[in-house]
Amino acid sequence: MNFSQAVERISQKVVSRGHAVERAAIESRLRRLVEEFSVPLDEAERTVTNELAREFSIPGLLPGGPGEPRTLDALAPGEWVTVECKVVALTAPPSPSVAQAGIVADQTAAVRFVAWSRANAPPLREGAWYRIESAVVDQYRGAPNLTITTGTTVTEIPEKGIIKPVLTPIASIRPGVVSVRGKMIQEWETTHERILQSGILADETGSVRFVTWKEEGRERLSPGVVYTIFYAVADEFGGRLSLTLNTATVVPEEGDIEVSVGDTSFEGALVHIAQGSGLIRRCPVEGCSRVLSPTNYCPVHEIQQNFQYDLRIKGWLDNGEETKEILIPRAATEALVGMTLDQAREIAENTPLGMTEIFLRFRDALLGRYFSCRGRDIDGRLLVSSCTPVRYRPERLADLLNRAGGS
Repeated sequence: MNFSQAVERISQKVVSRGHAVERAAIESRLRRLVEEFSVPLDEAERTVTNELAREFSIPGLLPGGPGEPRTLDALAPGEWVTVECKVVALTAPPSPSVAQAGIVADQTAAVRFVAWSRANAPPLREGAWYRIESAVVDQYRGAPNLTITTGTTVTEIPEKGIIKPVLTPIASIRPGVVSVRGKMIQEWETTHERILQSGILADETGSVRFVTWKEEGRERLSPGVVYTIFYAVADEFGGRLSLTLNTATVVPEEGDIEVSVGDTSFEGALVHIAQGSGLIRRCPVEGCSRVLSPTNYCPVHEIQQNFQYDLRIKGWLDNGEETKEILIPRAATEALVGMTLDQAREIAENTPLGMTEIFLRFRDALLGRYFSCRGRDIDGRLLVSSCTPVRYRPERLADLLNRAGGS
């Protein structure tokens, strides 16, 4: 009979709570129960654990703690717990010291898990149910994380019922594992070679940025498409939430949803129009839409001849005290400059400067003028839904002259 693993599990539980206990003493208690009183080893382990819990006044180890399965919504950092849960996602281990990582779920919640290589736990299969005994709950980026260590026992069990993930409104997302239904409204140009895609998801309540890291089997989202996303990981950096989709099951849906247009407004002078404004070409590959270079080169799909045209304005508004980066998509650009996409294409195709002609016309018409723009503020950038020129207001003249010290 292998007493060493039971001794290890009990020892880790007690030591993690800041108490010292001799392994020989633990084994002696176990052997006495098993060999003298014929108590099964797992029952003897619970008995000794509870004796030590009472001896050291450790509430988390008392009856009703480690031996009784806990629901995932009740996990708290610092606990040793037993859970019965389903593996709903596996991801590539982040380092050689990690054997497996992913998401486990039950009927109440879903959490991240990690199995250390030195734990020698049996490999978990996606879709299978397990009883995980004596796992450690720690905290990772503000959310509980289940850790399988050398003291953890992992046993595959029959299915424990159907799991129905609860969808969370985007405005209510908190760090942890979440399921959401949202529409991809914007794609960002990637800033790292390991990123497959990043952009913005939105629903009726708000918006959140997302990222998908390059990994086998991961697919890109398509702008304008509504998705139900199960088991994404929400992390918080610098007070801003971001969804990582690598653990998620992503299901595209038919139809559309109304999304929050945001209620941030900013008024100021347009002090800069960036390159990449005006008439642009986008990659036609489904799910890409990256802006092509002047030679029609997509950084992912290389040269593309059957490109798609688009209109936009990238620039900066300045109100004298603050400068705000703005991105005006096609519909708002057409309304602002009074030029449709088809008109811009026709001009570009019939002038020597081509697409540069559109950029210059936008610059001449807009630069230095005052605008009031409204939209969604995302990471300091205003995604504009509407933008109108600021008209001269004679009632402000006296105030402006006084501030300027003139007369």
